[in-house]
Amino acid sequence: MKIGIIGLGKMGYPIALNLKDKGYEPVAFNRSPEKIDKIRNEGVEGAYTLEDLASKLDDRKIIFMMLPAGDPIDDTIESLLPYLSNNDILIDGGNSHYKDTKRRYEILKIKNINYVDVGTSGGVDGARNGACMMVGGDEEAVGYLEQVFIDICVPDGYAHVGPSGSGHYVKMIHNGIEYGMMQAIGEGFEVMSESEYDIDYMQVARLWQQGSVIRGWLMELTEKVFIEHEDNLEDIIGVVNASGEGRWTVEEALELNVPVPVIASSLFTRYRSQQSDTFSGKLLAGLRFQFGGHKMERK
Repeated sequence: MKIGIIGLGKMGYPIALNLKDKGYEPVAFNRSPEKIDKIRNEGVEGAYTLEDLASKLDDRKIIFMMLPAGDPIDDTIESLLPYLSNNDILIDGGNSHYKDTKRRYEILKIKNINYVDVGTSGGVDGARNGACMMVGGDEEAVGYLEQVFIDICVPDGYAHVGPSGSGHYVKMIHNGIEYGMMQAIGEGFEVMSESEYDIDYMQVARLWQQGSVIRGWLMELTEKVFIEHEDNLEDIIGVVNASGEGRWTVEEALELNVPVPVIASSLFTRYRSQQSDTFSGKLLAGLRFQFGGHKMERK
């Protein structure tokens, strides 16, 4: 099965390689040709225009977009339409707002083009070696793709969670929870940094991975942050950006009259971090870089 990949950024590039490893035939397109050249050297077929991409796919085209939310998605869909046919499938694997996803689904449905939304978690390593995917869309289109999702995810790391928009909705809530969990880790270590004890944070992060209630991947990454940034993270500027999903989660909670004080507080803390430099901000910035390759300010 040939699968078009649009967007060879920090997630699209490893997903293309993941697909190749699982026996699929990805065809990669990127706005800047340098990344196409690079991935071709790794055995992935490249396409330098969208028309070229479409011409190299199967009769029922499958195109996996890994692009930033917003205008880049709409612009790409508009550019692709002349090359799509009835029953082709477009996949949005980025962090789009679920309401935008539903709007695009309705527009494409009129044109008999399937639109599937995929909330993708697991960071860059997951994209390359096995992701966690929350998928929304019509039963037929998702069923047609199901084995693909199973193959590129970790065991039990794929689920069809509902109709159009539900994949991005579940991922939005996932990211809101992520905000709160990361904030708690950052605050806990900041309390220790102000204590009377000379605590080895790397040792504690490693210890907490061994059977503790709060063990998990974020704690593994916490240890990695302290390994890579000695001297109490002094080389990191504690600016923590918010890419949108946490704010969307809070906005959704406000619409539904659901209290989310932890997620809301963690979102506001990210805004505060852009005004002041704190220990917890440094650790949060380091964690975001570790799992997602997000921008991290350094001194």
